[in-house]
Amino acid sequence: MWSPQDRKYNSPPMQLSLKPSSQSLRSGNWSERKSHRLPRLPKRHSHDDMLLLAQLSLPSSPSSLNEDSLSTTSELLSSRRARRIPKLVQRINSIYNAKRGKKRLKKLSMSSLETASLRDENSESESDSDDRFKAHTQRLVHIQSMLKRAPSYRTLELELLEWQERELFEYFVVVSLKKKPSRNTYLPEVSYQFPKLDRPTKQMREAEERLKAIPQFCFPDAKDWIPVSEYSSETFSFMLTGEDGSRRFGYCRRLLPSGKGPRLPEVYCVISRLGCFGLFSKVLDEVERRRGISAALVYPFMRSLMESPFPAPGKTIKVKTFLPGAGNEVLELRRPMDSRLEHVDFECLFTCLSVRQLIRIFASLLLERRVIFVADKLSTLSSCSHAVVALLYPFSWQHTFIPVLPASMIDIVCCPTPFLVGLLSSSLPKLKELPVEEALMVNLGSDRFIRQMDDEDTLLPRKLQAALEQALERKNELISQDSDSDSDDECNTLNGLVSEVFIRFFVETIGHYSLFLTQSEKGERAFQREAFRKSVASKSIRRFLEVFMESQMFAGFIQDRELRKCRAKGLFEQRVEQYLEELPDTEQSGMNKFLRGLGNKMKFLHKKN
Repeated sequence: MWSPQDRKYNSPPMQLSLKPSSQSLRSGNWSERKSHRLPRLPKRHSHDDMLLLAQLSLPSSPSSLNEDSLSTTSELLSSRRARRIPKLVQRINSIYNAKRGKKRLKKLSMSSLETASLRDENSESESDSDDRFKAHTQRLVHIQSMLKRAPSYRTLELELLEWQERELFEYFVVVSLKKKPSRNTYLPEVSYQFPKLDRPTKQMREAEERLKAIPQFCFPDAKDWIPVSEYSSETFSFMLTGEDGSRRFGYCRRLLPSGKGPRLPEVYCVISRLGCFGLFSKVLDEVERRRGISAALVYPFMRSLMESPFPAPGKTIKVKTFLPGAGNEVLELRRPMDSRLEHVDFECLFTCLSVRQLIRIFASLLLERRVIFVADKLSTLSSCSHAVVALLYPFSWQHTFIPVLPASMIDIVCCPTPFLVGLLSSSLPKLKELPVEEALMVNLGSDRFIRQMDDEDTLLPRKLQAALEQALERKNELISQDSDSDSDDECNTLNGLVSEVFIRFFVETIGHYSLFLTQSEKGERAFQREAFRKSVASKSIRRFLEVFMESQMFAGFIQDRELRKCRAKGLFEQRVEQYLEELPDTEQSGMNKFLRGLGNKMKFLHKKN
């Protein structure tokens, strides 16, 4: 199942044997070579590195292969790798290195795993903090047992691949408010939809059920509306989760229809399989532009849009349209190369929350707790919900996720399983009356917690939490520092910096996971859980992992890596590769073994002469 290149990156330093062995997981016995140790090269080598080695023209005579030439080679390879890492990332890494200290991974042999396990259990103090972590672990195990069906783990990368070739959107609807008979309140209804659902198939029936739910999400505050003369348009999004776990995004533009006097707003909503907020925001800009002239211009535009394919990351599609007074136009819709953040704006988080509060929310989500956002505006709820979930990359939130929860569905917050939901402030009195268990309630308007567990500061490893906080507090300083490469320019944005800061947190905690993915004779991969956790030198990180490894997010991440036929790709994997190259005392790569072999031959020839 693995190609040679895959094994180079993903296979562990050795296959874990069923019999105890004194051989280390990460390094061999070096005592025999202490007197003539050759300078070590970094662990992994790219194709470019191999070309560089060839260009250096290593001497053919073993006797001329001295330590100076090998040292020069090592330094050149190291400097080339350093150039590949953007300066912003290097600055973030230096903050973590300063806070974390030198020790990262322990040298564990199979024979020492059991004694290490006993030592770990005996060394744990019976403090309140330890009791809380044990309670967290038991709660996560209980939650998994409550999910009676076999878990169907979803990852952002798999969803993007699965739906990349589909049409741009599934359907487009206009939702309006209609007055209830004999009452002075309004109900949201679909006043227009495209395309029409006229075929009585199973898929169409499922689509009809989804369409019934859409009006509530377009107007979660329907009961609060009265006709108005002025209203600034507002953009927001929501997510619908099907019984099979599939997700659909709703991109909405709420605006006041043209006319005079008090009137009610309407919502233009695009339903799509993929989360691409920037792209659909541009589509809604065009919808609003045409709606300002005539509603009749909106529908031909959406028809031409539906005939267009969904662009792959980094690609652009062109949509031909006609607008009276302007003639034929071509609308260009481009997806960024990194589609992971194209529907995310981290600026909203720092507008609404302090760094410390944000880290507390991140920690709560990481341990799959229940989190409720409360805000005055739909756009605030929508932006902050999507942004905080994006902080979990490379993991994907596996539970209920409703950025804007309609008031009529507020009872969902009484659910015993994890969720992340957003509520408008008008629903706050009702929320306080409900029997909500162990939830973190966040007021995004005042940067304070309405309700909390009081242990949010103790959930993450202390030193890594300090590094997170320092890097985010210095975000403006880190971004403004000089850069000298295109890769730096891509990172030197707020979105890029925030993403890299949290990616480094996960690199520090689970970046060594690939060393513990073993392969059986049948080609099946298996993850060595205990060896993975106990290889970490830091007790606080080991204790954090003991809880985090019980989450569905971690289970989905590992399952994805076990089932892949090729090496996982993406920004996280790039940073992991760079991290593993930095680790001291790791097993030598094939190239280092080759150079070491030449060095041994050289010493043998010298002794012979």
